[in-house]
Amino acid sequence: MTQAPQHLSDIAPMLADAPGPSNDAVATARAREATLTKPPGALGRLEGISEWLAAWQDRNPPCIDNAQIIVFAGNHGVAARGVSAYPAEVTAQMVANFDAGGAAVNQLARTAGASFKIIPIDLDTPTHDFTQAPAMDEGTFMAAFASGWNALDDGIDLLAIGEMGIANTTSAAAVCHALFGGRADDWTGPGTGVTGDALSAKARVVGDAVALHAEAASGSIDMLRRLGGYELAAMAGAILSARYKHCPVLIDGYVSGAAAAALSVAHPGSLDHTLAAHVSAEPGHRRLLDCLGMTPLLDLEMRLGEASGAALAINIVRAASACHAGMASFADAGVSDKPG
Repeated sequence: MTQAPQHLSDIAPMLADAPGPSNDAVATARAREATLTKPPGALGRLEGISEWLAAWQDRNPPCIDNAQIIVFAGNHGVAARGVSAYPAEVTAQMVANFDAGGAAVNQLARTAGASFKIIPIDLDTPTHDFTQAPAMDEGTFMAAFASGWNALDDGIDLLAIGEMGIANTTSAAAVCHALFGGRADDWTGPGTGVTGDALSAKARVVGDAVALHAEAASGSIDMLRRLGGYELAAMAGAILSARYKHCPVLIDGYVSGAAAAALSVAHPGSLDHTLAAHVSAEPGHRRLLDCLGMTPLLDLEMRLGEASGAALAINIVRAASACHAGMASFADAGVSDKPG
């Protein structure tokens, strides 16, 4: 079993050496898809999803027997700048709600037939205020990254990731602004409900943070260390771990997308085993997906986080897998496969 990277400099080589898709499974999936009782392409994106699932599970037909939803939680020092409508203690309160089964994602996990895990990371020790210093030193970043790497249960065949952390949309906006340019207010949205002057102040925080770290950062992973949070580092670790475990991944919203983007910028193709579960109402998220060349599965105007969109998307992937595996072929059904 491949071990978690020990140093920041280990991550880029591991991205470069990560396993690719199974060409044999893809060929088998395409051959089967061509025989099924429907016109070619009639199931639209479902056909591509089933092929993606086969490619990254390295099996055909693909199936989902052990879907898992993992939410990582962390607190941010930048919350002291007043960038959220809620106080930092809400993070721990919501973790307790997840544990009690009272959050939206708990209900969505049940409807998706998925296991659920919440992993809080050092909630009593927020990251540093990244307008003053890097959010994490290398040791704390790598510890959080390893939390994500080690979070996946053995035998899971589809992972949905998400997060909880007051002020983490500020962190996501700063990471995206640093990675993709533009103006700070292009990437800064209301998050938990910040508007007016408070939203303008939030954008200034994002811009000031990126200006502080732009020259010193050694690359996109280092920028994630400087501007991210424990939960962003952990999600990046989980995404890379899933690649080594041949487990496809559904990425939730803006914050998880920002964490994933650092991997993609470090090594193009690093997100090929992932799909964007949905596009959130946070305005920077659609811009981010455009930068990553990802088309979301769902657009339901959600902005909750906590893997809620990814949990919903599990059912879409299940449907694609079921159609590919369960439909009869033209020959088996006695249906002519030629029009007219």
